[in-house]
Parts: sequence; structure tokens; C-alpha cells
Amino acid sequence: MRTARPSDQPPAPLGVVPALAVGLTAGGMAGFFGVGGGTIIVPALVWLGLDQRRAAATSLAAIVPAAVAAAVPYALWGRVDWAAAGLLVVGVVVGARIGARLLAGLPEAILRWGFACFLALVAVTQFVSFPGRDGHIALTWPVAGGLVGLGLATGVVAALLGIGGGLVVVPALSLVFGAGDLLARGTSLVMIIPGAVSGTIKNQANRLVNLRLAALIGLPAAAATPLGSLAARHLSPQVNTVLFGVYLAALVARSVYAAWPRRRPPDEPTAA
Repeated sequence: MRTARPSDQPPAPLGVVPALAVGLTAGGMAGFFGVGGGTIIVPALVWLGLDQRRAAATSLAAIVPAAVAAAVPYALWGRVDWAAAGLLVVGVVVGARIGARLLAGLPEAILRWGFACFLALVAVTQFVSFPGRDGHIALTWPVAGGLVGLGLATGVVAALLGIGGGLVVVPALSLVFGAGDLLARGTSLVMIIPGAVSGTIKNQANRLVNLRLAALIGLPAAAATPLGSLAARHLSPQVNTVLFGVYLAALVARSVYAAWPRRRPPDEPTAA
């Protein structure tokens, strides 16, 4: 008898109202922090009954409309470095395909702990330094190569964990490449779109994506992202960075709790 692969198993039934609530929350966070919203969507889907692999794949699909909607305000404000975004995309599209291939084969425990450890690492970086508002990226050949490499690494991580990649790119653009906080977020959001599309195509080929659920989450997320973007614009870079760190710390605690192995109660004795 053939053993069913994770992609052969039916998705957990989720209600429309929980899915819409997840989308609205993720969308607001995506616009505010310049991320795709996967840090909300993946834990929520796991909590609602999906396995980590299917949750990551469905999250990546839901991120696409949210990232598009979140990127528009930043582009209108002139807070996107299009050359840097293009270089990031070169790497992220390739990396997303690699990450999606790995996603189909890695054990569930590794995916759960990888998600928690990644969030912890990014949370720590938020308190290393506080970016300004007016920094820009001085594009040179070494910087261009660094951006492509950053995009490649981001694409792998994004597809594996079901996030857009903003958690990697936003801190890196500020701390390593000198971008201001809003420029880093706007550039990140533009980069997220093709990377999420590339990873989703591969995940769909592996039958890991629940497209109906992705739409139920992604569309309300897209509606909520402009509100988050406006809020980020009216707060100082220091406040934004601290809030981002606190947000990540809460997600780390939740992810560690979800990944921690539970002892099963002993089976009750059967009646003779």
C-alpha cells in the first residue's frame, strides 16, 4: 500500500471567519513592518489545524496580494529603491525555488524549530541599532553583488518558512546597506512579490497550497495593508524598530511553544 505524502493529505477544514481574521491581522502587520505577513499567517494556520509544511506553502500564496497592496503606498511616497529591489529579485526568485524544493522534503520538526530560531535571530537584530529615516543605498558593484546574495538567501528562507522575506531584508537593508527605515520596508515589499509568486508556483506543483484558503486570507490582508503603512509613516524610526522587536519576541514565544514536544498521556487500560 502506498504511503500518503503530506501533499496527498486533505487540508484541515478552516472556517471563513477565522481565515478572514488572520488575513486582516496579517495585512495590518505587513503594511506596518514591511513584511509579507507570514509571521502571522503560518502560526495561525498551524494553530487552526494545518501541518507546518502546508501552512508555509499556503501562507506564501496569501502573501502575494498583501505585498502588492502594501507596496503601493511606499512607492507613491518615493520610499522604494527600484534598483536595489531589482537586484534582490534576481536572487530571491532563484532562492524561492530552492526553498520550495526543500520544503517538500524536510521533517516537520525541523521546519517548526527553524521558524522559531529564525524569528529569535531577527528579534535580536532589532535592538542592535536604530535606523534613521533618510538613509539611502549607495549602489556599487560590491553592494550589487551583496544585494543579489541577500536575495538568494532570503528566497530560500522565505519559501521554507512561508514568509515573504521582509524579516530578512528590512533589517539587512538598514544595518548593512544603510537604508532608512521606510525605504527598507518599501524596497522589501516590492522584492517580496516575485519571490512569493515563484515559490508558490513550485509549491502548487507539489500540491501543498490550499488556494481557496490563501484567497480568504490574502484578499482581506490586501485591504488592511494600507492602514498599517500609514501608521508606520507617522511613527518615528525608533518607535517602529522597538515595536517590531516586541512583535517578533511574542512570535518567538508562540513558535517555541508550538514546536516544543509534548508528552502524550499514557493509554488508558482497556477493559478485559
